[in-house]
Amino acid sequence: MNTEKIYEEYGNFIFRYLLTLTKNEQIAEELTQETFYQALKSIDHFEYNGTAKFSTWLCQIAKNLWLQELNHVKNRNKLTESLIEKNPFSYDLEEKFLKNEEKIDFFKKAHQLNERQREILYLRLLGNLSFKEIGSVFGETENWARVTFYRVKQQMWKGDKNNGS
Repeated sequence: MNTEKIYEEYGNFIFRYLLTLTKNEQIAEELTQETFYQALKSIDHFEYNGTAKFSTWLCQIAKNLWLQELNHVKNRNKLTESLIEKNPFSYDLEEKFLKNEEKIDFFKKAHQLNERQREILYLRLLGNLSFKEIGSVFGETENWARVTFYRVKQQMWKGDKNNGS
C-alpha cells in the first residue's frame, strides 16, 4: 500500500476518532501521527481476511496509543503525589523563600534566551515533554532537541559562572 494514499484515506477519520477520545486537538494530532507511524512499522502484520477492516485496525492502534498516554499521565501524577505525601512539611519558611528566589533567578536567565531556546527549555522542564516530542514540535529530530536543550542549559549555567554565582 502507498503510505500517502493510506494517510489521505484514513487520516481525517483517525484524527476525528482520537478527538472524540481525547477532547484535545493537539493530543489528537500527535496521536494520529503516532498511529500512522506505528501502523506503517507493523503493516506486514495486518492480515485482511474478509472480516477485519483496515480502518478498524488503525482505530485499535490509535486506542492503544491513547490508553498508553493516559497510563503515562496517571503514573506521572502518582509519582508527584507520592513525593508530596512522603514529606509535605519538609521545608520551613526560609527554605521556601530561597526556592522562590531560585525560581525568580531561573526565569530571569530564561528571559535572556532567544524565543526558540526559551520554548525548548519550557517544553522540557515545565511541559515534561520528551526530547522526541520536542523535536516533533519543532519539526526536528530527537537528537536535535537533546543537543539544543543541553546547549541551553550550558548557556544558562555559564551565566551563573559569569555572575559569580
